[in-house]
Amino acid sequence: MRLLGITIPDNKRLEIGLTTIFGIGRSRAHEILKKAGVDFGLKAKDVSVEQENVIRKAIETYRLEGDLRREVSSNIKRLKDIKSYRGSRHGKQIPVRGQRTKTNSRTRRGNVRKTMGTGRRAAEKK
Repeated sequence: MRLLGITIPDNKRLEIGLTTIFGIGRSRAHEILKKAGVDFGLKAKDVSVEQENVIRKAIETYRLEGDLRREVSSNIKRLKDIKSYRGSRHGKQIPVRGQRTKTNSRTRRGNVRKTMGTGRRAAEKK
């Protein structure tokens, strides 16, 4: 089953398989399936052509995939252009929403392997 150019995994339940589309999480997948009148536990390979068309029609009401990615990136670009605090944080690739950076945010900053030392070994050598 393909929706918006993305292949939905055949062996997963529809409510999980729909989450492979950017912009659809579990709650939106539930909403779409409820609107389409399709069973939540149904696997993607068991969906009939009529059900697939109804799901496709329900999905078209949302902004997803390329349009959503474009909107998000344009919002970030706007923040950078107006030189807001959040925009500068995006530009430096550090956490934007007030998280601490001294000990956390390893993945965001890129130094996953480097860890904080306690400084005990340096003190013992003296």
